[in-house]
Amino acid sequence: MDNMFEIEFDCAQLAQAFGVQPEDVHEFMTDGRRASFIIERRLKWAHEGWDLAPTEGAGYDLRAPDGGLWEVRSITRGGVYFNPSAQVGKGRYFEEAGFLAKLQNIRGYILSDITLFPSVPIYVVPVANVERWYRAGILGKNAKVSRNTFVNSLLEDIVHP
Repeated sequence: MDNMFEIEFDCAQLAQAFGVQPEDVHEFMTDGRRASFIIERRLKWAHEGWDLAPTEGAGYDLRAPDGGLWEVRSITRGGVYFNPSAQVGKGRYFEEAGFLAKLQNIRGYILSDITLFPSVPIYVVPVANVERWYRAGILGKNAKVSRNTFVNSLLEDIVHP
């Protein structure tokens, strides 16, 4: 898998297939909780030998042909989280030990910038980058970074480490 590429969607065709308006599809595909299901499957089908995790609670989303485990995350207007999904949402909190354990079990993150739907940029981020950003204090207290910081500062670190 390349470290940067795009997934293209035909919003009008999706709207017609679902019997809804294009703005409904846009709303759905720019909500990270909803878009991730489709993005994960598009990544799987576009890359031979990749498999989906057997369950939602598996601790990863995709398995590479070499056995490496990858987490798929959406970059939204609010940014992107690198901590475990169980630590995100109302009534949940960041736990550093769980975050660091997650980093030990995966190869990295595959990030989709769904804010740009229907042309969704994909960035493959090795776990070493996330560890370095966390140690440097670049990620916020919840292991989250804003979209602006990722695109304008961290993206260069992935392309030219």
